[in-house]
Amino acid sequence: MFKKILIANRGEIACRVAATARRMAIRTVAVYSDADANANHVRACDESVYIGGSAPKDSYLRWEKILEAAKATGAQAIHPGYGFLSENEDFAQACADAGLVFIGPPPSAIKAMGLKAASKQLMEAAGVPLVPGYHGHDQDPAMLQREADRIGYPVLIKASAGGGGKGMRAVDKSEDFAAALASCQREAINSFGDDAVLIEKYVQRPRHIEIQVFGDTHGDCVYLFERDCSVQRRHQKVLEEAPAPGMTEAMRQQMGAAAVAAAKAVNYVGAGTVEFIVEQRTGGEMNFFFMEMNTRLQVEHPVTEAITGLDLVEWQLRVASGEALPLKQAGLKIHGHAIEARICAENPDNNFLPATGMLQVYRKPQATAFERGSIRIDDGVREGGEISPFYDSMIAKLIVHGATRDEALARLDTALAQVHIVGVQTNVQFLRGVLATDSFSKADLDTALIERERAVLFDREPLGLSLAAAASIARTLLDERAARTGDPFSRRDGWRSHGTTARIFAFDFRGDTQTATLRYLHDGTLTLNAGGVSGPLVIDTLPNGQIALSFDGERHTLDVYERQSVAHVFAGKGATRIAAIDRLAHAGGAQAEGGRLTAPMPGKVVSFAVKAGDKVTRGQPLAVMEAMKMEHTIAAPADGTVEELLYAPGDQVTEGSELLRIAA
Repeated sequence: MFKKILIANRGEIACRVAATARRMAIRTVAVYSDADANANHVRACDESVYIGGSAPKDSYLRWEKILEAAKATGAQAIHPGYGFLSENEDFAQACADAGLVFIGPPPSAIKAMGLKAASKQLMEAAGVPLVPGYHGHDQDPAMLQREADRIGYPVLIKASAGGGGKGMRAVDKSEDFAAALASCQREAINSFGDDAVLIEKYVQRPRHIEIQVFGDTHGDCVYLFERDCSVQRRHQKVLEEAPAPGMTEAMRQQMGAAAVAAAKAVNYVGAGTVEFIVEQRTGGEMNFFFMEMNTRLQVEHPVTEAITGLDLVEWQLRVASGEALPLKQAGLKIHGHAIEARICAENPDNNFLPATGMLQVYRKPQATAFERGSIRIDDGVREGGEISPFYDSMIAKLIVHGATRDEALARLDTALAQVHIVGVQTNVQFLRGVLATDSFSKADLDTALIERERAVLFDREPLGLSLAAAASIARTLLDERAARTGDPFSRRDGWRSHGTTARIFAFDFRGDTQTATLRYLHDGTLTLNAGGVSGPLVIDTLPNGQIALSFDGERHTLDVYERQSVAHVFAGKGATRIAAIDRLAHAGGAQAEGGRLTAPMPGKVVSFAVKAGDKVTRGQPLAVMEAMKMEHTIAAPADGTVEELLYAPGDQVTEGSELLRIAA
């Protein structure tokens, strides 16, 4: 077994690998960029080496610096994690040439599966079912258009060297194909350095089910059952679970055998995932088709660990050091059900735009032992840390396990309610909304679930104005009580010598100005009128710092964090935020500034679709930005004429930067 390994990655996966290595008494070396100088993964390892600037191309993709770091520290092997260099056959070969073990498959297997078109041809020869499509070498746009027309719409354009939902576009009609192809190729070049694509029939009501496989250097290969990853946004996974709901044992064995055949076709070694598109047909019948093979450990591997009780990183280390697989196929069993939620810094209500900023508050549920009924959190961040624009938007993975799917689902919702994040926008409340939909709760799954449930998932307000205002006022009153010196004219019970006293609070709630009236009655009680609800208000502080609040006939236990006049309210049924308005400071109002178009997040300007003098209409695409490895289209907010472009393609911009001016 290795004595020391270098982890060529960052964030939660680097912390995850370090944890297993520590348990196995293997020393670890971290590498880090400027942005990650104080990151958790640096602290999690025994040693660390600086490798360059914040952008991946200046650090985590510079394999010569990583190889130098491994040699300088005496590491015997390199674990690539996922992303970055994990599926780069040249890096894997460079490790071998340098006398280092690449903890992953051989370069030949990465190469064979890395190009989607070539891998489809290989799978066809191995007898693995394929979706109808074009996987050839001719990349002439006109020819690709003809192939798409031949296959029949809708079709899916996919970057041949892609993965993770990048370089992928669904096209519904022929006239949209050219623009979608160009966008797909741009994103593919930026993410993978290769703009080759393949075209496939877009399967209707598809499920995304993948099989975890593992091979060793002794010729053995097993499958560790399946994961359902159908709940996706922007072709990227949001919730993953194992085993797949509705999976029959016969189909599990068929898919497992196909996955093992795919792995053996390329002499696979280590952890890999064979991904299938599953077509759901009338009567419950399901057909499966090979989509791609990810030649690395997957983000969602913890759900497989939860249902098998195994540590897949330990398996990786053992196999890479030359040991045989710890178990044969007959020794692998499924226990219970597991679900993973990806907690990301993003705004679901604004097309999932990535968010950046400081984690002013980061609280999470207590992790439990790795056993049935467990709660597990994989992360690489801490309170006070920064979510930067340079890397993926994922903050953490929350994994739960239960005896049944229903038990796991309930446990996940409870755990998500205990995740409190202030400082960056997140998808936590969106995830809770997905869990509560009829589709997900009843396991009516397909990759369009989010779109199908759009009406109940977006622009949600789980708490409402009355409770949000009551929580904000409660926080204010409790803070005032704590600051008082105890003089008789500032009694904490609200007693007055005669009559009542009224206090007006003003708030900005979901973009609207609202007021609430708090009355101090003669007997010391409080009444509140907020959001059309009026009644007694009773508040107190619990020993753990939470607020006990009774209002409108309901009792609530709340966590309320106030940051810069904004109260961030977390309750059992959801979370919201409400901003207190200084009524004197806002007297007289302000005029909104028009005619501007600003960057919704930090990133790079990719292209402009207009020039000065062009007339534009509301909703027309104006520019494309790239942030956190994804392209985002900026559209015109209103009709007008472009006055000036303020940046050029390739320029880096900060959030809120004015990109261009439009005259009405």
